[in-house]
Amino acid sequence: MTTTAIANQQFISSAQILEHWQGHRNLTRRVIEAFPEKELFEFSIGGMRPFAKLAVELISIAGPALKGIVEQQVEKFSEEAFKPKTKEEILVKWDSETEVINNYFNQISEERFQETFNLFGEYEFPVYQNILYFIDNEVHHRGQGYTYLRALGIEPPFFWERF
Repeated sequence: MTTTAIANQQFISSAQILEHWQGHRNLTRRVIEAFPEKELFEFSIGGMRPFAKLAVELISIAGPALKGIVEQQVEKFSEEAFKPKTKEEILVKWDSETEVINNYFNQISEERFQETFNLFGEYEFPVYQNILYFIDNEVHHRGQGYTYLRALGIEPPFFWERF
């Protein structure tokens, strides 16, 4: 009888997940840039929030959530800390939060991705599921932004061009 060793290979690394996420963030940033200033803050369809409010939500989730995960601190979710008045303020904050994401994401060990964490005191899931939620939520809201841009007669960036 012979025994065959099978190498266990991981499907995707944490570095690849971060790269994937940052690709989505790059694309969402380009969607923000595509909006005219006034419409970014005011345009809405069917009672949905203007895209500036969606961008603020995304900014308010990712960095603070990763910080909470790394520091193992459960804090309530709030969009109240950042109240931009211009597109430029949103873009500057978006860029600074990208660095916050990189910093905290890279402090999460492979083992910690499997640990349960009570995100914002409301969402008790493994860390990797919370991170996938951040990405899913961004894609969802970016889709709303695409709808707004098309309704405004503006061609949105190609969804596959993330870098």
